[in-house]
Amino acid sequence: MSSPRTLFQKIWDSHLVRPETPETPAVLYIDLHLVHEVTSPQAFSELRQRGLKVRRPDQTIATMDHSTPTTPRGADGRIPVTDAQAAAQLGQLVRNCADFGVPLFELGDAKQGIVHVIGPEQGITQPGMTIVCGDSHTSTHGAFGALAFGIGTSEVGHVLATQCLLQSRPKTMEVRVDGTLRPGVTAKDIILAIIAKIGTGGGTGYVLEYTGSAIRSLSMEERMTICNMSIEGGARAGLVAPDEKTFEYLRGRPGAPAGAAWDRAVEQWRELSTDEGASYDTLVTLDADSLRPMITYGTNPGMGMPIDASVPDPADLSEESQKAGLQKALDYMGLQAGQPLLGNRVDVVFVGSCTNSRISDLRVAANAIRGRKVAPGVRMMVVPGSQVVKRQAEAEGLREIFEAAGAEWREAGCSMCIAMNGDQLSPGQYAVSTSNRNFEGRQGKGGRTFLASPLTAVASAIRGRVADARELVEKLPVTPGSPA
Repeated sequence: MSSPRTLFQKIWDSHLVRPETPETPAVLYIDLHLVHEVTSPQAFSELRQRGLKVRRPDQTIATMDHSTPTTPRGADGRIPVTDAQAAAQLGQLVRNCADFGVPLFELGDAKQGIVHVIGPEQGITQPGMTIVCGDSHTSTHGAFGALAFGIGTSEVGHVLATQCLLQSRPKTMEVRVDGTLRPGVTAKDIILAIIAKIGTGGGTGYVLEYTGSAIRSLSMEERMTICNMSIEGGARAGLVAPDEKTFEYLRGRPGAPAGAAWDRAVEQWRELSTDEGASYDTLVTLDADSLRPMITYGTNPGMGMPIDASVPDPADLSEESQKAGLQKALDYMGLQAGQPLLGNRVDVVFVGSCTNSRISDLRVAANAIRGRKVAPGVRMMVVPGSQVVKRQAEAEGLREIFEAAGAEWREAGCSMCIAMNGDQLSPGQYAVSTSNRNFEGRQGKGGRTFLASPLTAVASAIRGRVADARELVEKLPVTPGSPA
């Protein structure tokens, strides 16, 4: 009888082309390669220079997302690309995909969107897969029980040419979250609390598997939020074992198996859980019952705290390097140790990114702002994660709710998450953002970002100040639309 194995071990073992040795990394087969316009040009150029083809174009999907403008369409129905660098990147992706036979969801395509949104919604992200992309937040796809991680530009070229990747086997960490979330507390708060607990380097060298009753209670889109930010804790990837929610989410989607193939796939997917008696290298626990809405105060996602707490004091830290790092972050953010964040000025609110731009995120945000107004002087941007999400939100009347409140309704794309195409902060502005990174200048040079959930973002937009979402939830009407 074989030894009990974790979910990670099962996927890793089934994709080994060549095991790791003391001298060389393992060779891992890749089931799905996701491509976008920013990290792929050099990789395709290398293929041309070496006279190579894409090994498996049928297992490669490209989309436009990072450089795409989110401004409204012109009178001709097209989305205008006015930034020369963005236009060059998008044009190059069109040529590369045409030359190498790679399917592309280009700007204007009904399926175009953020790479980590389109994979699941098209059903091409599936349990047990190995998935890579030249983007660090590829860990999002781990919500389906897939081993998914970001790769560098040279690795993009390697996968295009060989459909394989050199990898050293990571360690495993169980992140167990038990209990029940209170009203106003969301999946985003879970992952922000985990990162605040382990730090931005706490997961380095590990694949995280999220377990426990609180994780099982989450929808698939909420699990995607959790797995998306695994990389912000330093992890190689994040995983949630597939279950009935996973199967129901995938059922009937364009890229999912159908008929007898569906039945066979589900039978195989049911085996993708950690065996009883299998061990992890380490364990982290979190109590969902006591969790409060979270918000970041510094310049990395590990600098997070409950929304009603006070900014930490560098003097309370033991190491000089930690003291200096925290003080530098507070100076950049214009904050003082010991002050609350509640009530801090907010200039911009951003609801979007591969972390929180799916239909369930937009439903939550729309439900919270329905019948209310964005505070004077605050700019609120709502950016759907894909054209599919955008059409569904419009069909449900969410666009009208946002625009009636004074928010901007945009086209699909990465948008302010990476401060491209004019979707960015001005120096000194404060933003409450549902994205995944709050580094210096991440959302615009000199911009200051507080990471938070869509509920916290909406509460802050209404108040014009950092606000506690729990103040809103007791007064909320029934969420429009059906659960995602």
